[in-house]
Amino acid sequence: MNEKPTVLVAESTPEIAKFLEVALSCHGYAVKVLPTGAEALAFLRESDGAVATLLADAHLPGKSGMEILREIRQDGGRQRFPVVLYARKPAPSLEREALESGASDFLALPIGHSDLAKVVSRQLLGSGQHSPRRAEESDPSAGIETFLCLSPRMKEIRAAMRRLSLSDVPVVFYGESGVGKEVVARALHIQSHRAGKPFVKLNCAAVPSELLESELFGYERGAFTGAFKTTPGKFEQADGGTILLDEIGDMELKLQAKLLHVLQDREFQRLGGRETVRVNVRVLAATHRNLETEILEGRFRADLFFRLNVIRVDIPPLRERPEELLAFVEMFMRKHGASRMRAKALDESFKQALISYDWPGNIRELENVVQRLLVLQNPEAIAADLAASMRRRKAHAAANTTTALARHVGAAATTELPVFEQVNETKAHMEEEVIRAALELTNWNRKKAAQLLMLDYKALLYKMKKLDISSSTAPKSKGASAA
Repeated sequence: MNEKPTVLVAESTPEIAKFLEVALSCHGYAVKVLPTGAEALAFLRESDGAVATLLADAHLPGKSGMEILREIRQDGGRQRFPVVLYARKPAPSLEREALESGASDFLALPIGHSDLAKVVSRQLLGSGQHSPRRAEESDPSAGIETFLCLSPRMKEIRAAMRRLSLSDVPVVFYGESGVGKEVVARALHIQSHRAGKPFVKLNCAAVPSELLESELFGYERGAFTGAFKTTPGKFEQADGGTILLDEIGDMELKLQAKLLHVLQDREFQRLGGRETVRVNVRVLAATHRNLETEILEGRFRADLFFRLNVIRVDIPPLRERPEELLAFVEMFMRKHGASRMRAKALDESFKQALISYDWPGNIRELENVVQRLLVLQNPEAIAADLAASMRRRKAHAAANTTTALARHVGAAATTELPVFEQVNETKAHMEEEVIRAALELTNWNRKKAAQLLMLDYKALLYKMKKLDISSSTAPKSKGASAA
């Protein structure tokens, strides 16, 4: 089997470098990323012709892409070597200078993954080399931006990202831990007009609540013990770009109020400061929690929710994306330098073990399994471990169900009501509490309450009638809406 063509990428911005690496990798290329022009040139000269194409930022700090190009063209025997330059803020004069200096092509960022792959493929054909076959040849429109899009739902998300990249509206990404919420958020940033600006992420669950405010908004010198100098927070660092507030459902209520103020006015004060700091930042959020439930239980502000939740994107777990599982395996094998094993070389029984597993840790867990496979080189043992792990979880879930049932049966023994009648009574009571809370939260506007509860409007009316909930029970101070 022929080795995959190697594309050398010279890019110093991590987000753009990651996009180029993953996009080209998933189109079948081997990709080497280096952050400086000097390293790129050294790698080219040591690779002895192993690099098929160079992709370089024309404005790369230090030795720029333009300088790399000129040095390559001055080297003997490298006249036909394809060099593609790109820029985030291209100008006709820059493009003309690049082509006159011997660039094979010149690109303007942002660029879609398909267009990028076509440019590289064209250069390889022109130099007498062959482009790799795409993993998703059966559907040429499929692929990735910086995430795999082989399942129907992920293709829908990819299309949505293209539309959302044209605006600056807040977006909340929902999904289990490890499904790739951050990856999709980065893809949205890279496709937007803010691509050349910072993408800053803060995990709200990973920072202690007493430190989270200073992390977000920064602090002035002397604001607290150890504050020896004025330090900008994440919002200032992201000015002009995008900030991702990961696990926003874990943010405490007091800080939520300050965040709401920033979203409304785009200004804040550093901790211990009096000067107003103004920023222009697109805010994205991600969570594995149900924020509507968090509102009803008093742990998340409704006003912040409605400010953030302009667009909701639900990312499905890996177990609901079986079309992508083996593609992820191949991608992680390339990423972690597999030399003796490839996804296609894995036997069918191991592939079936991967497909049958429920992946509670999602893509993050799959990457760990691939790394373990590359180290141990023992698919049978890993398949057995996965099966055993799934059996233990199912046994634990069954034990919890049995305990809950025993608790209900024990309670029933002290009353005259049968167990299932008690369960139904408890369920009805909980439904009534949740519906009343949603109605009060929306000023008894039934349509808004139905949206908040993610219920069909008619279904809500039916439940209200069944539970004898009427607008006449609305608090007089708030009033009831007939909607």
